[in-house]
Amino acid sequence: MTQRTVLRITGKDRAEFLQGLVTNDIDRLSDGLVYTALLTPQGKLMVDFFLQADGDAILLDVAADQAPALFQRLSMYKLRSEVEITETDLNVSRGTGPTPEGALPDPRHPALGWRLIGQDELSESVDWDALRVEHVIPETGIELTPDSFLLEVGFDRLSGVDFKKGCYVGQEVTARMKHKTELRKGLVQVRIEGTAPVGTPIMAGEKPAGTLYTQSGGKALAYLRFDRAKGPMQAGDATVTWTP
Repeated sequence: MTQRTVLRITGKDRAEFLQGLVTNDIDRLSDGLVYTALLTPQGKLMVDFFLQADGDAILLDVAADQAPALFQRLSMYKLRSEVEITETDLNVSRGTGPTPEGALPDPRHPALGWRLIGQDELSESVDWDALRVEHVIPETGIELTPDSFLLEVGFDRLSGVDFKKGCYVGQEVTARMKHKTELRKGLVQVRIEGTAPVGTPIMAGEKPAGTLYTQSGGKALAYLRFDRAKGPMQAGDATVTWTP
């Protein structure tokens, strides 16, 4: 699985601090894990992560290669808030079998099972790519790229954004896309014959129609321009078909 880093956020302003930054409602921490993201002011994805209440702290579970930039960005936003951010040596485990003590359900989709933050790292053999393709779950650094708009990659379907919580960085663009715009592009599941590397352009005739990503069992995730995704398309040597 993707290597994860766990940050610990403490201080009396920790909840208010995060509430003004991230896409989801921090009040949901009382119900379990919160999946959320930090956006640019232009509404594009910077990084996605999970939050978990831990006594007088909030734990932040993020892809390890994204952690330094996120730490720097959060520190920049901190200003005079009474907040401390420290990196921990905790590990993140996940699985789909029996739920270990202390583990919490993955809020993105029931099929993704549980996640557990702790000193030990538990091992369970799961074909995560197959699960992600089957349920159209984007992954950091693959389908989730720095130029992603949340709604185009399905963040609302993954319980990663709250439209009633009020202001956060990038909120105006996200709300406008939700209420005033019909999406013309987005992440979908497609049928695929053959294989092609992740990131291969998808062509509808001579016109670019999107990008191919994770593939498993004759299916794949693809970011498509909907008006061009008609009939069989080509991604390198592979044939791709989308059925809305």
